[in-house]
Amino acid sequence: MDQIDAILNRDWEAATQRGKETLAGPLAESACYDQPSGEVVVQLNNGAVLRIQSTLLQGLENATPEEMADIHIGGRGTGLHFPHLDADFYVPALVEGVYGTPAWMHGLKQKLARQKAVLTASGRRLTGVRHQKKTGDHRNV
Repeated sequence: MDQIDAILNRDWEAATQRGKETLAGPLAESACYDQPSGEVVVQLNNGAVLRIQSTLLQGLENATPEEMADIHIGGRGTGLHFPHLDADFYVPALVEGVYGTPAWMHGLKQKLARQKAVLTASGRRLTGVRHQKKTGDHRNV
């Protein structure tokens, strides 16, 4: 029984330490949906403001403004809950740029890479600059 107690105590102490670290912040103090910009805006307890395009957040990409207007803060500021969408987000993960599951994030990364490639190509056409793949040089056309 002593060995089990030792393991339980060790695990309890580790969990308590992780909880203290999480509650140290940053945590949500308030949250709202800004319809003109299409962003979820989170005021953090460290004075920073987190603004995230709602289409980047898994489960909110097709939500209506009315569905996104109702945001609840839970877990002493660690979570955001959208009750009309049954969507939940962990605030420390949002601060780190994690907006969904690994599969969702992989899809976002691919989508953003495609958008960047299109914008880069468009910019080159507009400026008359063409990239030389072999040398990495640029030349005016």
